[in-house]
Amino acid sequence: MSRQMVHLSASKWIASGFLLALLLTPMVAQERDAPAPAPAAAKEPASPPIPKETSAVTHHQLTLDGKVLKYTATAATLHINGEDEKPYGSIFYVAYTLDDVDPGARPVTFIYNGGPGSASIWLHMGSIGPIRVISASPKATGAAPYVVQPNEYSLLDRSDLVFIDAPLAGYSREVGKGKAKDFAGVDQDVTAFNKFITRWVSVNHRWNSPKFLFGESYGTTRSAALVASLENSGVSCNGVILLSSVLSYVARSQGLVDQYVGNLPTYAATAWYFNKVPRKGTEKQFLDNARAFAVGEYAEALALGHTLPAARVDAIAEKLAGFTGLSTAYIKQANLRISPSRFRKQLARDERQILGRFDTRFEGTDVDAAGETPGYDPSSTGITGVYVSSFRDYLDRKLEYKSDLEYRVSGGQFLGRWDFSHRPAGGGFGPGGAMNDAYVAGDLANAIRKNPSLKVLAANGLYDLATPFFQTELDLAQINLERNLVPNIEFTYYPAGHMIYLDVNSLKQFKSDLASWYDRTLNRAR
Repeated sequence: MSRQMVHLSASKWIASGFLLALLLTPMVAQERDAPAPAPAAAKEPASPPIPKETSAVTHHQLTLDGKVLKYTATAATLHINGEDEKPYGSIFYVAYTLDDVDPGARPVTFIYNGGPGSASIWLHMGSIGPIRVISASPKATGAAPYVVQPNEYSLLDRSDLVFIDAPLAGYSREVGKGKAKDFAGVDQDVTAFNKFITRWVSVNHRWNSPKFLFGESYGTTRSAALVASLENSGVSCNGVILLSSVLSYVARSQGLVDQYVGNLPTYAATAWYFNKVPRKGTEKQFLDNARAFAVGEYAEALALGHTLPAARVDAIAEKLAGFTGLSTAYIKQANLRISPSRFRKQLARDERQILGRFDTRFEGTDVDAAGETPGYDPSSTGITGVYVSSFRDYLDRKLEYKSDLEYRVSGGQFLGRWDFSHRPAGGGFGPGGAMNDAYVAGDLANAIRKNPSLKVLAANGLYDLATPFFQTELDLAQINLERNLVPNIEFTYYPAGHMIYLDVNSLKQFKSDLASWYDRTLNRAR
């Protein structure tokens, strides 16, 4: 190629490139001047996949009063839905249903422990289920092996039984978009149990079955609010069993006059049990006198506070000593106000023993016999091992339920801080049903007013310092029922602690009382 041709070609290439640059320049400038595109919206993190509902079904039999009862045990999970109609919780339960009967008309009882956030192993393994574990109560049971046997005091002859683990306890979990805060409160918890019971009834076609609620400890707090919640949802219950009740956290948490008054008869029962007071008359007479003194002279003295004349201080301290077994000097040093922890440390201090909180009959030794309060609760540590180990073995080998999850005896640490605020289900405490600190006795009263056939059985242990029996009496006396509805609430008492079924004789009497109460309740309902 000639030098001239090369020159012309190069000139054309340069010109073309220059022209292209000119053409592109406005476009580049236009792009540079244009606003930057909006950043892509951040995607919400995907919810974890919702696990499938699980179920293990086994068949068993139990002999009660010479009659063989064949029954089916179903250990399973059931989803509960949130407002978006998608599951936010998976609730674990064990249901015992009698075979060869019409389930449509057979009673069903929903049973749960307290905590809040407790699994139901205590009631499941010790009270009215078809099996029970043997403990050494009121002594510490110790280590395995343990004995689990058919429960001759089961309530299966009167009702099907559904033991429910509270959200985040046992194998119950939050699922989907569910969070711990969705369950961590009085009203949140009641909502979850309402949803579970309603769904269980639907899935098992039990809408026409008589329905009962049975809660222990905080489970009674739940029951009182839950029965009103269910009533408002169109689910009327036949009966509520309150075992070791706490119906007002206001009186029990503030340390005011009501707390000392409510505790006194339990101190008296304990002092009687340990022979720390003169035994004149019967125990019942002694406790009735303690009740009368508590709401009479003692309550007046506490109300006067430091204005109480010195002579009256001496007289009240002397009478308190006669009911509690404590010295008048110690009572005066405590300004006539004895807390449960002080009582548990002081009554048997001379023997270097501390007493239990859930059951004051349990004794233990402390690291420091001169300390102010007990270092632990021997009535709790004395039975935890036998109940937890026995249930895990029973669930695995007898009910054949398998799970990769950790079985949580308590979900409290996962729930976090509990929201005790509560809006009563109409007509409760406070003007217009205002928010309050877990006062639920008003909810129970509201349910009775709306459903006059609703019956309540309040069962109490005499040696229970966690939920003293006299405080329960006081709480239920203040719910302002009409005279014709007052008999709807009945009380029973047992020479036992918070978990009355730990005492075999008390469990036997409890079953007898329950059977009679169920029969009367169902006859009245007809």
